[in-house]
Amino acid sequence: MATKEMRTVCNRDCPDTCGLIVTVEDGRAIKLDGDPDHPVTAGFICHRTRHFLDRQYSPERLTAPLLRKNGDLVPVSWSEAIDVASHELLRIRAESGPAAILHYRSGGSLGLLKSIVDYFFELLGPVTVKRGDICSGAGDEAQETDFGEEESHDVFDILSSKNILLWGKNPTVSNIHLVPLLKDARRRGARITLIDPIRHKTQSLADRTVQPKPGGDLALALGVSARLFERDLVDPGAPVYCDHFAEHRALAMSKSVKEWADAADVAPDEIEAIADALAGRPCSIQVGWGMGRRMNGSAIVRALDALCALSGNIGISGGGVSFYYKRRGAFDTSFLSKRSARTLCEPLLGREIMSAANPPVRAVWVTAANPVDMLPDSAAVARALETRELVVVVDSFLTSTARRATLVLPTTTLLEDDDIMGAYGHHWLGASTPAVDRPVGVLSDLEIVQEVAKRIDAHSGNGAAGIYPRLAGGPAEWKKRVLHRIEPMGVTPERLAKESVRNPLVGEVLWPDRRFKTASGKMNLIHEIPAPPPDEPGFPLWLFSNSTEKAQSAQWAGQHPEIVSARCHPDAAAGFHDGDDVVIESAIGRMRARLRFDDGQRTDVVIVPKGGHFDRDACANSLVRARTTDAGEGAAYLDCRVRILAAGA
Repeated sequence: MATKEMRTVCNRDCPDTCGLIVTVEDGRAIKLDGDPDHPVTAGFICHRTRHFLDRQYSPERLTAPLLRKNGDLVPVSWSEAIDVASHELLRIRAESGPAAILHYRSGGSLGLLKSIVDYFFELLGPVTVKRGDICSGAGDEAQETDFGEEESHDVFDILSSKNILLWGKNPTVSNIHLVPLLKDARRRGARITLIDPIRHKTQSLADRTVQPKPGGDLALALGVSARLFERDLVDPGAPVYCDHFAEHRALAMSKSVKEWADAADVAPDEIEAIADALAGRPCSIQVGWGMGRRMNGSAIVRALDALCALSGNIGISGGGVSFYYKRRGAFDTSFLSKRSARTLCEPLLGREIMSAANPPVRAVWVTAANPVDMLPDSAAVARALETRELVVVVDSFLTSTARRATLVLPTTTLLEDDDIMGAYGHHWLGASTPAVDRPVGVLSDLEIVQEVAKRIDAHSGNGAAGIYPRLAGGPAEWKKRVLHRIEPMGVTPERLAKESVRNPLVGEVLWPDRRFKTASGKMNLIHEIPAPPPDEPGFPLWLFSNSTEKAQSAQWAGQHPEIVSARCHPDAAAGFHDGDDVVIESAIGRMRARLRFDDGQRTDVVIVPKGGHFDRDACANSLVRARTTDAGEGAAYLDCRVRILAAGA
């Protein structure tokens, strides 16, 4: 038997972007491990990726295009599939203009070369695209407003912290390579405070845990601001490097610390303890992505930015407020014009597809995404796709979205991918290189749009002036092109194939001179806050659809459970017993679940896994209203109110 080890990088939607060592025996991957030479991965990987081979070699893997004929999806040749796709795109463009075509791409693969699919649709149209970001839109907008740019301290800078605030962050599930750094920081004397409405495994890493009410983070943060002012713990330089200092002070002092504590449903001494942690510089605030997934999510992140600035933790090693690492910042994507015929708001996508007019959306092309399972109001997204003339889904499996397609085109997995990767949880760059051959009948996303472009050019008679010549080139050529900016600094495709390299354009500490990329050069302090979300009588519980170690979004390690678990405090489900099958109902939908009691949870929450499948009646997003955040057009996933009913009710 011929056995070898191949190096690649995971391309799935996770902040860690792990370096992988793939053991290959006679052309078949038999084992996945973390790359011990990757500075962040350090030789270990998550449960989801360790079990990815079950998915890689699943009998449900698609290896031929599927075309809907007489109501059913049936296998067809690539020639027929490409001909149908190109003919229908041209027909709809000719009849209604390119705005009638929607290209929807999300984070199913974070490979940079997926942006070439965007380029294809710019050249075809430009067409309709999404705006906003369901995951991080509110936080993105918050930090760009406050600092003029969104970035984070080097991930290893946390080892210089004396205090660490994990605000709405659960790294034991969703950022596992931060865990060893947190443990190391504690060994060096750092104290960790976890702030989260729900209890989870990360509590074992914390010296103190604060459980505010869901959505109470804004009041909690403003209460801490007020206490910093009351105790004269505000950095004397803050009025110099911050805009709206007086207005922020007035906002924070508009209520007493006790009133802010009551609004957050915490004891005043919890506010005192957080203020002490911030004053005990350097203090790092690590912001979880869920913080922005509320109707006031941008305001919450801005309030945390303000705490960092007021306490003097901006621009110092061991400080900072780290939310997102700019994963594309090192790469040259100047080939994209960012032009579009129009935009549709991503969190409202189902509704916006159905209401779009002049022209209506007639065709949808889905890249690296499963919007039916992953967007709010799954039923509306499903209806929107079911009522289009043409839906093309590029995927490796027959997802809830693909089942509603006109045409399904099979593509490569992370073990077959050839791409360049940045990360949103650290600053290391890497290359995903094919560890195994793809199955016969599978094309990459790049090859698919290149083939469609060739066919479109042939139909249009454009030749050298057509679309394909501008898309031409394999992954090697495109990797070199996107690395153009940093190749003079020694970051080449060849080097990335051998090792991960830190982004040379980013320092280890942000804003050391406290000069920001805002118009004034100062940091913007939040000084106005949005109204709280409306109450929903009859729905007493807040729904948390959280990441789980067993699923990467809607991609489950192993089989999707027959019925998902719903965790809650026994008092949140009076009259029910642990293990009961129930219905979780919101104002717009319902899902089946099995109760699991947890005495450590608040009595006003219920927790289900993120990524349940719509077609299995297990999708939390079928309960979530399609609503946007206060800024950034993020999705307000966590402002969903529900109740528990008996099964069959």
